[in-house]
Amino acid sequence: MSATFKSIKSLVPLLDRVLVQRFKAETKTATGIFLPTSATSQPLPEATVISTGPGARDKDGKIIPMSVKAGDRVLLPGWGGNAIKVGEEEFFLFKDAEILAKIKE
Repeated sequence: MSATFKSIKSLVPLLDRVLVQRFKAETKTATGIFLPTSATSQPLPEATVISTGPGARDKDGKIIPMSVKAGDRVLLPGWGGNAIKVGEEEFFLFKDAEILAKIKE
């Protein structure tokens, strides 16, 4: 089940949540061959961070800073996260600890 919103700006992640948008799989190769939907149906593991929460709190009540920030490219697990639809676009909420890596290029 996914939630639906009219604007992505109306969604602010809490605590250590990260709002990401997965990259879409290419439906056409560089040589112009169209790929079947079965080849592009699995989600890609890369995403762009849209926004983050302030961070989780430790046992002393201090905020633990987030490891990613808006605009970062990240590597995600194959499945998981909470889906959120904004119009035709699909976004996902992950916990900061679920993000596998930050991609630097």
